[in-house]
This record gives sequence, C-alpha cells and structure tokens, in this order.
Amino acid sequence: MTALADARPLDWLADFPAIPEGWAYLDTAATAQKPKMVIDAIARAYGETYATVHRGVYQRSADMTVAFEAARQRVARFIGAGSADEIVFVRGATEGINLVAQSWGGTHLKAGDRILLSTLEHHSNIVPWQQLRDRVGVEIDVAPLTADGRIDLDAVAAMLTPAHKLLALAHVSNVLGSVLDVRRAAALAHDVGARLLVDGCQAVPRLAVDVAALDCDFYVFSGHKLYGPTGIGVLWAKADILESMPPWQGGGSMIDKVSFERTTYAPPPARFEAGTPHVVGVVGIHAAIDYVDAIGLAAIHAHEAALVKATREALSGINSVRLFGPEDSAGIVSFAVEGVHPHDVGTILDEAYVAIRAGHHCAQPLMEHLGVPATARASFGVYNGLADVAALANGIERVTRIFG
Repeated sequence: MTALADARPLDWLADFPAIPEGWAYLDTAATAQKPKMVIDAIARAYGETYATVHRGVYQRSADMTVAFEAARQRVARFIGAGSADEIVFVRGATEGINLVAQSWGGTHLKAGDRILLSTLEHHSNIVPWQQLRDRVGVEIDVAPLTADGRIDLDAVAAMLTPAHKLLALAHVSNVLGSVLDVRRAAALAHDVGARLLVDGCQAVPRLAVDVAALDCDFYVFSGHKLYGPTGIGVLWAKADILESMPPWQGGGSMIDKVSFERTTYAPPPARFEAGTPHVVGVVGIHAAIDYVDAIGLAAIHAHEAALVKATREALSGINSVRLFGPEDSAGIVSFAVEGVHPHDVGTILDEAYVAIRAGHHCAQPLMEHLGVPATARASFGVYNGLADVAALANGIERVTRIFG
C-alpha cells in the first residue's frame, strides 16, 4: 500500500469494509475505522483459537498465551520499550492514566507536591489528577499555549520548581493537532526531579514513537485510535518506576501468593493486570500495529500532512470560517463557522455523507481558552483522500449558504 494524498485506491477501500464508497469518514481522532486484517484477526481469535491465558494447562490455552505475550513484545518493539515487561495492558489510555494517578501518584506524591498540565489536555489527563489532588492535597498548575496552539515549553521552563513531581502532557492535541516536543519536555521535567507522563493517543497512529529516545517516564495510548479494537490500550513506564508502584486493583493473575493473613503480588506487568484480560483485544492491537507498520508511519504522517494542508487551504478560502491550531497540525483540523453551532455544521455535513466530530472534544478548558463553546473537527486516517477534503469544503459552503 502507498500513502498518496491525491488518491484513495480501491485496495484501501477494500481494507476498510465499514467505509462505503462516497462516505467521507473524518472522525478518526475519535476512533479509527478497522481494516479487514484486524477484523479477521479478531474473528479468528473468537471463532478458532479462543481460550483464556496464563492459567490453562491444555494446548489451546498455552497457544493463546503465546499469542498474548507475543502481542506484548510487538507493542514493546513498536514504541521502543526496553522490555516487554514494561508494557501493561489496560482498557485504554484513560485507564492507564488513572492507574498511574492512583498507584504511582498515591504512593509517591504528598500534600504540597505540584503537577503541571497544559491548557489543551483531554479530560482524561485532567480529572484523574484533580481526584488525586482532592485525596492527597497535591497542587495543579496549567501551562499556557503559544499563539498557534502549542504547549508553550518556554513558559513551562519558567514555571517549573523542585516542588513539581509530575508533568502530564499530550503528545498530539486531540483538538488542535499540535505536536509536543516530548524530548524537551522530558529534559525540563528531569531538570527539577519530576517525571513526565505523555498521552500518546493521537500520536501513535501517525508518528514514530521511541519512548527510550523521548526519555519520558510514562506513555499511554488506546488501541481503537490505532485502527485496533476498543477496550484495549497500553501503559508503558520505565521498569524501575513500575517496580516502585503497588497494585491498583486486586484479583486473579496479579498475585504471587494469597492467604487470609497476607497476599504478595506478582512483578510487573502482571501486578497491574488483575482478572481475565481482554485477550482478543490484545490480539487485535497486535494486528493493528502490523497493519500500520506495513504502510509505514512516515508515509502515514506525510499522507495526513498533505490532507491537513489541503483542508486548511480549502477552508481558509471560505468566508466566516475560523481555523484553530498550527498550520502543521498532525492529522486534525478544527474550525468554526461564524454564527453556526458546530452541531448544526455536523448535521448538515452528515446529510452530504461527510462525518465529522462537533463538540468540546473532552477538552472544555481548551474551548474556554479559544473563546468558543465547541468546534467542528475533521480528522484523517489512511483511508482518506483529497475527494474527502473536497466533500468537506463543499459541505461547509452549503452550511454558509443555509445560514447566510
């Protein structure tokens, strides 16, 4: 497969059975459509090879356990982890952040310690830290944005003090598409003795991620934005950090020995994977990574960058359209049509078979910063082409005529 912005080849359409020809699906930032390769892997896992993992002594269970742990190794290679034991399977990035907040935060942070977030964070990277604040008394600071919608790392450098113990920042904004310089953010954090958690949900489907090179301390992402199934995600953390964290849930699989007097716990990652895991979800995320790698992340990024450029050019030529975020946003274009609520924009576009997201995108503090109640958002995947950009622009022209 080749990623060309000016085409959407028939074999690409065949890869995604839920996308009929003529339907412009522009909501990939919310959830990506699934390629047949992933769907088939999930169907085989349920229909041919299914069994529980880690517990059965029969061959089917042993085979599924091998597949499960092979997926952990695949994820580790995909993000440059030093060991598969640094990969914790969770339900999604939200659960991964909550795990860190409750386990690491509850153990290592105390009243008076400070956490630094940014104005553009998703609610899943705000609310868990507020809950921790309410439990233990940590303080939260918020980094501002640059004029074009990036996290202002110069301001971050000026804000940080030895009291800061954690920075929790998005690698790519789910609203603006702005990309964080993670390596610099990590250096700033480590200079004051803090850790860096990165929300990578919007990054891993389109940017090559090497957690060792980035030198972050935690990295989380969700499978369903990576062309994989829902209900599965990944928390990566440095091995020594995972070793220092207690379990956050109790149950089967995460134990060493249980008695009514005392329980001892398994080492990471099992310590954090209580209960029967989402076995088929893990198989699905393995297939999704294989699919993305077969195209190539550099090709995907270039493909989406061309679509973003074309979209911004098309929409900037329409009166009353306001664009948000930087020119080089990663796969996402958010906008507003003057005098028209984004929900109305989305409804009218849907009538033209163009699917976008309209709302606050789980980023209400960012909406307040932008001075709008909501935005319309077009977000791209490997299945999009210039025909989708044209359909979007034509739909917005229709919106302006209806409300003009």
